[in-house]
Amino acid sequence: MDRPGLEEAERVELTVDAVAPGGHCVARVGGQVVFVRHALPGERVVAEVTELHRGFARADAVEILTASPDRVTPPCPYARPGRCGGCDLQHVAPAAQLDWKLSVVHEQLTRLGGLTAEQVDALGVRVEALPGGPLGWRSRVRYAVDAAGRAGLLKHRSHEVVPIDRCLIAHPAIQDLPVLPPTGARWPDADAVETVASTGGDVAVVAYTDGVPTAVSGPERVRETAAGRSFTLPASGFWQVHPAAADALTGAVLDLLDPRPGETAWDLYGGAGLFAAALAERVDGARVTLVESAPDGVAAARQNLADLRAVEVVAARVETALTRRRITGPVDLVVLDPPRSGAGAAVVRGVVAAGPRAVAYVACDPAAFARDVRTFAEAGWRLAALRGFDLFPMTQHVELVGLFLPPQR
Repeated sequence: MDRPGLEEAERVELTVDAVAPGGHCVARVGGQVVFVRHALPGERVVAEVTELHRGFARADAVEILTASPDRVTPPCPYARPGRCGGCDLQHVAPAAQLDWKLSVVHEQLTRLGGLTAEQVDALGVRVEALPGGPLGWRSRVRYAVDAAGRAGLLKHRSHEVVPIDRCLIAHPAIQDLPVLPPTGARWPDADAVETVASTGGDVAVVAYTDGVPTAVSGPERVRETAAGRSFTLPASGFWQVHPAAADALTGAVLDLLDPRPGETAWDLYGGAGLFAAALAERVDGARVTLVESAPDGVAAARQNLADLRAVEVVAARVETALTRRRITGPVDLVVLDPPRSGAGAAVVRGVVAAGPRAVAYVACDPAAFARDVRTFAEAGWRLAALRGFDLFPMTQHVELVGLFLPPQR
């Protein structure tokens, strides 16, 4: 007879199965699916139920009865059940974290992307570690602020602020800032505090009140270096959070696209101009069009690319730019670097309609990427190459760079 339904806060003994998206592993209790955090495949654990949903439950592994050989002691005292939710994988050995993320990529490409396991295997994808190790890498950390004005990080799937005295994945210059309790500043008027340590050597603190940023210390604009160039953007603006990420992603995009002199290019969701600048150098004066909707990003791109006269910056949503012909094909090369939600079917179809010879897709969410893989395939395009990068050690996140080619190639 099936086991009765689980109850919240109930503790159950279970055997953990495969890795699942979101930093969980899958387990089953009496036929009910349970997504378990702080566990590893093959482990026998005692799990405490944290959420109940129709058809599944969520739980934290609070006692390890039989440990995986890939289990390590989390270096951070806050990376525990019921505490900070920022790091999903501190209990996993660094090499095994790469395998964990690769498993998620495989699962999403087959389940959501419509690829067979053989097609995914043929891509030979692996998740590559970046220099610097798993700690002290994060160059931008946004802290939440609790009702007492203390900065901290959020509990998993909660708005509850966990006060911390140090974040071990933060860049050392950020760890040294007087932001956190018990000795750090109080933030009675702020909702959040963002700290920045740029690759150009700038260190800044920005407080947010009702979403409005105010510089507290350091420069309002910070310098970043990548792909042989210097970029300037607001301290509150978007830039990759791993110091080696911008170079790694730019190198992968150029390797996959192999831009040639005279080819035209689009950089969609172009931000401060990283990919547009790299493309412009390779196409030797041919037209490069960057599309960005965030006002800060548009302003930064125009400033950073002012010396590249063949680069045009279009201030628009990518969907709008394509449907209202703010940009028009034909075009030779396209870089897609969408937000976590992915490019979406309308954008993919608009890109395909422009007739490029190749598309490089930079993705921060395997599920959204996989859905767009299916849309490309419906148009006859194929995912010809795929690389993974561990831009976010100790977390479940993984970055992908894929190459799409049209049917004739």
